[in-house]
Amino acid sequence: MSPRVRIIGAGLAGSEAAWQCARRGVEVELFEMRPVWSTPAHQTADFAELVCSNSLKSDSENTAPWLLKEEMRRAASLLLQIARECAVPAGHALAVDRQSFAAKVTETVSREPRITVRREEVTSIEEANEQRVTIVATGPLTSDALAAEIARLSQTGDESDDEPESERPRAHTPHLYFYDSISPIVEADSIDMSRVYLAARYDKGSADYINCPMAREDYDRFYDALLASQSVEERDWEKMNYFESCLPIEEIARRGRDTLRFGPMKPVGLKDPRTGRMPYAVVQLRQENLRADSYNLVGFQNHLKFGEQARVLRLIPGLENARFLRYGQIHRNTYINGPALLRETLQMKAHPRVLFAGQICGVEGYVESIATGLIAGIHAAALVRGHELVSPPRASAFGSLTHYVTQADPKNFQPANITFDLLPALEKKIRDRKERHRLQCKLALQQFDEWLERAGMVLAAGKP
Repeated sequence: MSPRVRIIGAGLAGSEAAWQCARRGVEVELFEMRPVWSTPAHQTADFAELVCSNSLKSDSENTAPWLLKEEMRRAASLLLQIARECAVPAGHALAVDRQSFAAKVTETVSREPRITVRREEVTSIEEANEQRVTIVATGPLTSDALAAEIARLSQTGDESDDEPESERPRAHTPHLYFYDSISPIVEADSIDMSRVYLAARYDKGSADYINCPMAREDYDRFYDALLASQSVEERDWEKMNYFESCLPIEEIARRGRDTLRFGPMKPVGLKDPRTGRMPYAVVQLRQENLRADSYNLVGFQNHLKFGEQARVLRLIPGLENARFLRYGQIHRNTYINGPALLRETLQMKAHPRVLFAGQICGVEGYVESIATGLIAGIHAAALVRGHELVSPPRASAFGSLTHYVTQADPKNFQPANITFDLLPALEKKIRDRKERHRLQCKLALQQFDEWLERAGMVLAAGKP
């Protein structure tokens, strides 16, 4: 039998979607254009390569990222399982060895007999093939040719010819973009350990982060140098539309002298054990791999020239002689206008046999990308079997995430991470934030479990 589901892109979402289809007995054709064609951000041809960070966010119970991961665990996410197996110390967060993680995902997905891997670029989408379902999971670095094809499918066809283009609602915009940045990585043995200390914020989890403390004079010197540094020149056709949750440090700094101290350099909860006091500012370094021979500068994504990065970042205490394995970079992230184009099942409104998953559908973050891939895989398997699609409950993290992506204001749509703001408020008002979040998580998991049982996972693994 020819593959019933075609998945374009073997990133986080595509790999998870392929696995979810295969475990339900559905044949999959998984397309990945690397290494035939690479992207500005990727360095390997492995599936699920993490390019910006190595963190899958908080593992602290009753936080929003924990809730989404807990639902993923209950839904048998392959990539979450592999992430646990490839975890590196990161306090209360889940962080992974990037190379081990991507290699293991590639190996596991490639050896699944129901998944056929094609190493080639896809430039067309079959929107009307009744024998197949397509999942577009090309990520934020979709090729120009496929982006043009997505734009073709995204035309709603209901614009008025008399309406000036400048006044047409953004709901009809086929695809959008923002700019995302990558944090620098330094060699571990180039860090002056006599000037730093190990700690986790508020002592939550083990003390796995290297903290570079700054006195006020250190911070002022760093801040002034950062503002005076040279960024990579913007091209004429570029409009730097940054994602607010991942701003370059120089952009944050331009908003005020203390903005970095309330952002990536926030010292709160990081008391220096040598002084017993909280520093004026702090730069945190997180372990990159299981060998612990490299660390990334947490939240220090930037768009500076490489020489400028070396000069400015070496003003950080402990990094005076830092050797950089990777400098900060910037890349363009493409995403569609989900509220205008998608149903809550992640199917296109105009083409229900085409689904979108991952960052291209309008989520931001690794965990969120995997989660949408999981749901798209379940729905695609149901479609090819002729089963009714059942969306996750609104109270769940899954349901709230897909609700935002498909029901937000299309005129002002921006990608989102999972937060409690996306979940519906409790019927009873709870003043205490921790208790409120605990009750929201309890309700979410209860309804999610009921959905899993009621939907029978839409199709149980291996059953027709």
